[in-house]
Amino acid sequence: MPIAFSTASDVPSGTDVLGIAVFAGPTVAADAGVEVDLSFLTRQGFEGKVGETLPLLADDGGTVIAVGLGDEATIEADDLRRAAAAFAKAAWQASSAAFVLPADLPLDARKATKAVVEGVGLSAYQGGLYKSAPKPSQLRSLTVVGGDDSGAERGAAVVEAVVFARDLVNEPAGAMSPSRLADAARAVADTSGFEVTVLDEKAIEREALGGLLGVSRGSAEPPRLIRMEWTPPNPTATVVLVGKGITFDSGGLSLKSGEGMMHMKGDMAGAAAVLATMTALPTWQPSVRVIGIIPATENMPGGRAIKPGDVLRFRNGKTAEVLNTDAEGRLVLADGLSLAVEAEPDAIIDLATLTGACVSALGREIAGVMGNDDGIVRQVIDASQEAGEPMWHLPLPKRYRKHIDSDIADMKNVGVNGQAGALSAGLFLQEFVADVPWAHLDIAGPSWSDSVDAYTPKGGTGVGVRTLLELLDHFEKVRQPT
Repeated sequence: MPIAFSTASDVPSGTDVLGIAVFAGPTVAADAGVEVDLSFLTRQGFEGKVGETLPLLADDGGTVIAVGLGDEATIEADDLRRAAAAFAKAAWQASSAAFVLPADLPLDARKATKAVVEGVGLSAYQGGLYKSAPKPSQLRSLTVVGGDDSGAERGAAVVEAVVFARDLVNEPAGAMSPSRLADAARAVADTSGFEVTVLDEKAIEREALGGLLGVSRGSAEPPRLIRMEWTPPNPTATVVLVGKGITFDSGGLSLKSGEGMMHMKGDMAGAAAVLATMTALPTWQPSVRVIGIIPATENMPGGRAIKPGDVLRFRNGKTAEVLNTDAEGRLVLADGLSLAVEAEPDAIIDLATLTGACVSALGREIAGVMGNDDGIVRQVIDASQEAGEPMWHLPLPKRYRKHIDSDIADMKNVGVNGQAGALSAGLFLQEFVADVPWAHLDIAGPSWSDSVDAYTPKGGTGVGVRTLLELLDHFEKVRQPT
């Protein structure tokens, strides 16, 4: 059951658990009629580190939890998210809770409230969709004392969208086929106020989406092309989001190992992020028109599957020699990006669990960002920092374009073995964006987590949703019309 979020100037009566935010050092939060004895906290070994908690007994017998915020001079929104996540875990069995923001918090009230709501809501998520005896959080309401109503509303929309993305990724591939992903888009389209069009296999063939059609050939599940659109009054720009939607990746005939297939139901995390972002747009109300494109298919080793050495022709007319069928994400994205260009947008952003090479380079917590325009890449990175989803700018060196040269086609779908695999994939995608400002987010690392960390659960993380919303909310054209 979702948590109801609200704000108030004072702690509501009957609150089960109260969280008091405490900075590290000689000061302590005291607001809304709540006081905490700093010397007592110090004697208990409480230092105010980010996410540190200490339960206390209030004078009226209620529970108060001191929550560390870290250094007041360097506090960021993500510190509040992490602190709120720790509070939510400490208040797991409570029905109602309140979190008191410090009166002198050096952050904008809307930003601070949004961060608290996100930290609590996202940390309360559990991915055990099929457990017969789950033990979910009992928290049903949270009041941010001293908070901002708009921040709470936006934060609640983020929580709902990220949880939706996590659920999509965590569904077994047998339950989340391309057609069922399309059904999920249709199901939320009306309530979320966006239009959706779904192309079936015959329409995909008519539209010359050769990459999507080729990858899908080995599967008994037919592919789908999902197109969504949300338009605000008087849009100032158009941004197209493209999400890789491989609902299960066996590697095709270039078969993965059993261990390599373990979490490949999550190879559609980019698609999940795009679809989930669309659901939050009515609340966030960015000034830009947003188009979402999801090429969705399985990658399976059936009798009709593409073979190493086959050549595919994409929507924009270019061809690629497929030397490794496990490098299939770039093949379906090629068609998605080609369609994006045809919409004549001001920017294209794609998200994909694309390469293990990016995981090797940046680990499990940082996504790689590549692009053909430093201005749009900078906007993406700024948005990721605001969202608490770290990303790192990787280059697309022109001299590495030869890594994907083919003897028989315009390019091949793999680069030089053991060298710059993430960059080769980015250079491949660049062939399909023409001169439109474009950024590619390789989210292979942070899309899945094997452990719990603050508000990040095990399994699908829903990464990308918060960054996309921040980007769309602050988007600026990087190239003005001449």
